Amino acid sequence: MVTDEQIRRLFMLVNKENSLSTAAAKAGMTAKTALKYRKSRELPSQTKQLHDWRTRPDPFLNEWPQIVEMLKVNPGLESKTIFEYFQRQEPGKYQDNQLRTLQRRIKYWRAMEGPAKEVFFPQIHYPGQVGASDFTHMTSLGVTICGTILTHLVYHFVLTYSNWEAISICYSESFESLSAGLQNALWELGGTPWRHRTDRMSFAVHQDGNPEKFTAKYQALTRHYNIEPERINVASGNENGDVEQRHHRFKKAVAQELMLRGSRDFNSIEAYEKFLKGLLQRLNAGRRERLGEELKTLRPLPQRRMNDCASLEASVGPNSTINVDKSVYSVHSRLIGTRVQIKLFVDYLEVWYAQRFIERIPRVQDRGSHKINYRHIIDWLSRKPGAFANYRYKADMFPSSYFKMAYDELKRQKPLHADKEYVGILRIAAQVSETATQSALRWLLERQEAISADIVEQYVLSRDSATPITDVLIKEVNLIDYDSLLEGNLAGVAHG
Repeated sequence: MVTDEQIRRLFMLVNKENSLSTAAAKAGMTAKTALKYRKSRELPSQTKQLHDWRTRPDPFLNEWPQIVEMLKVNPGLESKTIFEYFQRQEPGKYQDNQLRTLQRRIKYWRAMEGPAKEVFFPQIHYPGQVGASDFTHMTSLGVTICGTILTHLVYHFVLTYSNWEAISICYSESFESLSAGLQNALWELGGTPWRHRTDRMSFAVHQDGNPEKFTAKYQALTRHYNIEPERINVASGNENGDVEQRHHRFKKAVAQELMLRGSRDFNSIEAYEKFLKGLLQRLNAGRRERLGEELKTLRPLPQRRMNDCASLEASVGPNSTINVDKSVYSVHSRLIGTRVQIKLFVDYLEVWYAQRFIERIPRVQDRGSHKINYRHIIDWLSRKPGAFANYRYKADMFPSSYFKMAYDELKRQKPLHADKEYVGILRIAAQVSETATQSALRWLLERQEAISADIVEQYVLSRDSATPITDVLIKEVNLIDYDSLLEGNLAGVAHG
């Protein structure tokens, strides 16, 4: 069998040699074959007949009409599912090695007669026109803060023309997170795009059938920044494809940077946020040219940010707690029975009473969890120390690991009085100093001495705080000694 290359050589030699036989011999074929291709002026690959006939009987010939009907009713059916169905219907008739035959047959049917597939239409992006945003979960990256896993998301904003992006760490998909994240991105950008596209977030987009497409809070936010809101259609994440793709690439870049860093643990949320911002600066550095085009067309920012917190009221229950966003927080027991005003921000909440600020409390990371401050309840816990043993929020009553170790030691030393002694230690921490109390506990634990509220109180009152083990004491130097040395040296020089 001759090849295309041989025939090309033949065509070249025919014009150089005296006879066709000589050209054919040099091209590596018979004169008859050379004459055939000289007449047709075609290459072997062009005359090759396509193989469109079966070489063996179709094992699914009788069942094929039923298979087609099954595929029309349920287009998502897989070939293997259909094959296993017929294996069950007629045991022994079909062997596992025939699965590939059915897969090829169904693949061909879908390509030639099956239902039309969804078409994705590439879009032309224009500078400054659209900013898209969404939330993405980051917990799977395994980031920890001081050894504790950080359950969190990021709000992700992207300009669809330049792919310039910004992020804000948050702990839930809420309007407060959207408001803070969007405003952070816009003020960092220095302008606003003409339109803002989101998916169908319930706190921003009403369900179909509502006369208002967007919620009042979200409309107020976009109106404040003179942005036209857009929403994607139901189950059409591809319509927000720019930010969805950036989710994937951003998380991949974060994972790579964490590997280069050699550790996924950070000392604080602020340190982790700084790490992410540094990564974004490097990613955005390659988009300056197209970003410059966008900046020329952006709308100006308003004179000030819109208040990006939610305001609500909460009743202080008899256990000195309030319920905010499905989580429990403690407030001072003197507020029991009152209604307090809450300003709910992305990462903290403010408690107000009678139009006066009371305190700021960090928000819990997981909805449904709790944050109890022992100082809020210590007065009455000291009067009812027996309640400590089975207190629902007992885990929040240990300000540090030293307090927990001290309680465990008390349970070992004084099992019947451990709760009362520990509550007494908490009272000292609340009324005098938590730092000094912790230092006392550390001092006692290191020396394996007996622990009690009285001993801790004596220690705290006798010293401002225990000297940390890692501190080095340096005796103060008397400068007069240096003067004596200098005078002695000068005298020696004079006599010399």
